[in-house]
Amino acid sequence: MSLPSYCNETEVLVRIANEQTNPEWGVPPEKRPMDLYLKYGFVVIDKPRGPTSHEVAAWIKKMLNLDRAGHSGTLDPGVSGVLPIALGESTKAMPAINTLDKEYVMVMKMHGDVNDEKLRAVLREFTGAIYQRPPLRSAVKRQLRVKHVYELELLERDGKYALIRMNVESGTYARKLAYDIGEVLGVGANMRELRRIRVGCFTEKETITLQDLKDAYTLYRDYGIEDLLRTYVKPVEYMVRHLPKVWIRDSAVDAVCHGAALAVPGIVKLTNNIKRKSLTAIMTLKNELVALGYAEMTSDEIMNAQRGIAIKTTRVIMKKGTYPSMWKKKKAEGKVEEKQQDNTKGKE
Repeated sequence: MSLPSYCNETEVLVRIANEQTNPEWGVPPEKRPMDLYLKYGFVVIDKPRGPTSHEVAAWIKKMLNLDRAGHSGTLDPGVSGVLPIALGESTKAMPAINTLDKEYVMVMKMHGDVNDEKLRAVLREFTGAIYQRPPLRSAVKRQLRVKHVYELELLERDGKYALIRMNVESGTYARKLAYDIGEVLGVGANMRELRRIRVGCFTEKETITLQDLKDAYTLYRDYGIEDLLRTYVKPVEYMVRHLPKVWIRDSAVDAVCHGAALAVPGIVKLTNNIKRKSLTAIMTLKNELVALGYAEMTSDEIMNAQRGIAIKTTRVIMKKGTYPSMWKKKKAEGKVEEKQQDNTKGKE
């Protein structure tokens, strides 16, 4: 199966040609010193069966000596697979991955005899929008809700056991889905094993184990060897690789860091897939993630506009002061000029 369409390469549109970035401010993500690299890091863990997702995040926090770490998409203790973990300040970028669709491989046991044709027919019935009530043991309120099942594919069959690949909307309960399929089959069924193989663009091919991470960190801590740790831990910018993006002038960076909305004149280039209300990543010309925000214009509208608010900032990731506060300087210069004009008027 191919990755979702939002994972595909996008075209970058240039608004302002030959705009330069000052090398004295900020630093490209891959060149951050290791302490800062981990503080703005992201790792895709292959969660083993046994611990909870919260325990895995807590172990990584302690292992890497960080003040915080957070996971996206809770996996039950008995479920293994892809578990994205944001490190330190990267937890501020969690909205970028919290609602991504998920892909699982499930072993389902049917409690009676069902032929392949009937099973495939019922799986087709459960493709699309379905009603689902979370199971008794769940972290959310047990109320009926609509979830989307994008694909249900029968991979293998061995008697009463079926191996099913499922591509579903975030928040869909596989255990409840197996139970409901069994009810429609008329024989009953339950989930026996589950593994998550994808979260959005993050697949099991890029996961690492907790032991891998521990070994890489030990090499860095005890011997100063960074290469393996930098291979396993990705910069926070990796978390937003699937999002529409805008790259902004150095002079606009600190204003956005203070929560200001991003105006069109501050945008140097952008991807061609920005839609109104789409969550968008705001980047520096060194490819550093500054903030997340919701688009007020489409890509075409931004390219054709001369002024106006393009992105409303919602989550700031970059630390204030990383780039100089040029917006304050311009504001102060404006006040001085206004005061000089007032003095001139008084003399007249």
